[in-house]
Amino acid sequence: VQLQASGGGLVQTGGSLRLSCTASGIGLAYYAVGWFRQAPGKERERVSCIGSSDGKTKYRESVKGRFTISRDNAENTVYLQMDSLKPEDTAVCYCSAYVDVSCTDGELLVDYWGQGTLVTVSS
Repeated sequence: VQLQASGGGLVQTGGSLRLSCTASGIGLAYYAVGWFRQAPGKERERVSCIGSSDGKTKYRESVKGRFTISRDNAENTVYLQMDSLKPEDTAVCYCSAYVDVSCTDGELLVDYWGQGTLVTVSS
């Protein structure tokens, strides 16, 4: 099983990026998928999550209205559209697949992790 995260890069404040999380070995349609991030010197935090069958989404308060999570089951991919980026969004971003079909809080039920993709927002 492998989760491949991509789409990170360097953007200016106010810019946009779209992260992709593509899976091999599992069907993401059957998993809740979360995006986490870890800024330098800080703990990893969940940014957003999308449920499996119900497609319910959750967002961290600081990204509500700016980030949008979505899934394309045919492509076995989950996306995170990040708009109006701020310097405080700078972090390594990770995608994850939960053992549950719903977005359970925290990391305890994360079954698979992707490698990180770096998002850097310049001021």
